Amino acid sequence: MIVISDTSPISNLLRIEQLHLLKALYGKLFIPEGVYQEISRLEAFGIETSWLLKTDWIVVQAVQNQLLVTELKDELDLGEAEAIALSIEVGGDRLLMDERLGRQVAQRFGLKVTGLLGVLVAAKQSDLITELKPLLDALVSQAKFRVHPDLYRQILQDVGEA
Repeated sequence: MIVISDTSPISNLLRIEQLHLLKALYGKLFIPEGVYQEISRLEAFGIETSWLLKTDWIVVQAVQNQLLVTELKDELDLGEAEAIALSIEVGGDRLLMDERLGRQVAQRFGLKVTGLLGVLVAAKQSDLITELKPLLDALVSQAKFRVHPDLYRQILQDVGEA
């Protein structure tokens, strides 16, 4: 399975020390250079990212179709634009992305998109975590991840934690 990630799923899981869930679920992730640059900026917030270039399961890959990236940047930031372009180039099976507009653009290209909450639900369903609620709470309190209260309740209900 070829999985490409935008910045948000990686950076938010880093903030709550759960990045290992991506490796456990997908084995290997591909990220474009723009996403790598965005993640590297977390150093300014005290989050160590130098390991990223040394890991064997997150692969930084250059996007070849810079014309598409330029077109997408009319609507999206660099990381999102490059993640979509890379997913198209490599025939990605899944694109990890949270931003609503980015997801809509990716779906226009026929890409299968999963957000961070979907990743956490998959981790629970795969028995990689025993409880989802503590991770949702950590995302909200530590990573300042926004989840509508109705969605929060629905997700917990869906995984049997309501």
